[in-house]
Amino acid sequence: MWLNRTTDMLFPVLRKLVCFAAGAFVATFACLSTPARATEVDPTTLDGKMIFGYQGWFGCPGDAAGRGWVHWKLGERPTVDLLPDVSELEASELCDSGWTTADGRPIKLFSSQNPITVDRHFKWMKNYGLDGVALQKFAATLLDPMRRVSVDRVLANVRKGAARHGRIYFLMYDLTGMPPDKLGLVTDDWKRLLGEGIASERAYLHHNGRPVLGLWGIGLSGSAAALTLLDSIRAESNSTGGVILLGGVPAMWRDDIERETGLAEVWRKLDVISPWTVGRYADDAGADEYRARSLVPDMYAAGQLKSQYMPVVFPGFSWSNLQSAHRHHDKAIFNQIPRRCGAFYLRQVMNVVQSGARMAYTAMFDEVDEGTAMFKLVSRVADSPSEPRFLTLDADRCGTDSDLYLKLGSKASDAIRKMDASLLNR
Repeated sequence: MWLNRTTDMLFPVLRKLVCFAAGAFVATFACLSTPARATEVDPTTLDGKMIFGYQGWFGCPGDAAGRGWVHWKLGERPTVDLLPDVSELEASELCDSGWTTADGRPIKLFSSQNPITVDRHFKWMKNYGLDGVALQKFAATLLDPMRRVSVDRVLANVRKGAARHGRIYFLMYDLTGMPPDKLGLVTDDWKRLLGEGIASERAYLHHNGRPVLGLWGIGLSGSAAALTLLDSIRAESNSTGGVILLGGVPAMWRDDIERETGLAEVWRKLDVISPWTVGRYADDAGADEYRARSLVPDMYAAGQLKSQYMPVVFPGFSWSNLQSAHRHHDKAIFNQIPRRCGAFYLRQVMNVVQSGARMAYTAMFDEVDEGTAMFKLVSRVADSPSEPRFLTLDADRCGTDSDLYLKLGSKASDAIRKMDASLLNR
């Protein structure tokens, strides 16, 4: 009953009739239409926003970074479970992976160093009505001049793409692996960017009159180092009117508040609390249990701290190739958390909206390493190699177009924007 793209073009009336008659859950997803272009996003508030995480860390041999394969391969072994749909990309954006489909067609990849490709991603965001992204900037890259330059190049690409297409973005430092005694480099980097005028750009997201800055993994280096970092960032931000600190925290952050552990004071200093929930549950029952056990009580606890709350949702999870490449074979579970044609993602969004959250975060726009990507993806197993093995969107027996999750992200964004769960069922 699934209709291919040729049928979509030739028989739009027939498609509508089939979709109406199908009635089945997965058939409804197959019949989603591309939404109209969104108007320019309001950059003055985080309220009503569905933010997508953006890694922007992919590299190819010969790109501007000069680092060879980055986040696609380790040696000749793939480190991603999903493949991007690159059918719209120009030849100048593509690099040859060395892999082929079973019938011999070459598999092409892209580099985030290419401004044309990053611009295209923001064009997709505009076309599908997505608000924008939190650009991940790994703090550990500040320790390596070569990596720092390449990461800044991606930031420049994001700044231009967001501005050109009327989207918003904000910076999120990922503190994973950063030595506690080096966290001051994060403050220095933020100070540098403020001096360059990043907070005065129209595309840079503000909230309550102040620029938003994300700190993912705050507290991983201990409470003392975290408190020093928070205080220093606030001090350096005073000259530009202050800052909104959004903390990516552990899913069980509330335990620290209730037990008054050393991290409790860290959570109290955050303006927005966003617990990381990827992999915390794997099906609708688990998502519903999480809503009752954690989501609703978390929102109340954040309110008591006079902080806002940004829940995290994700489409599914798979990191088999990444774990195999690092020889962690016991963790190499293929399609570990099935997407179920989008049903799993929408169930989480439904829970978020019905719980009254005013903002949300989707992990992630381009994260193919852990199988959470939402952008255009290879949808048919026939269009991927037989070896090595990759996860395609038809894995759950629901043939679909490559932009399914952009369409679902659009529905989710509308629901958050309007706080209306009924939009998810249309």
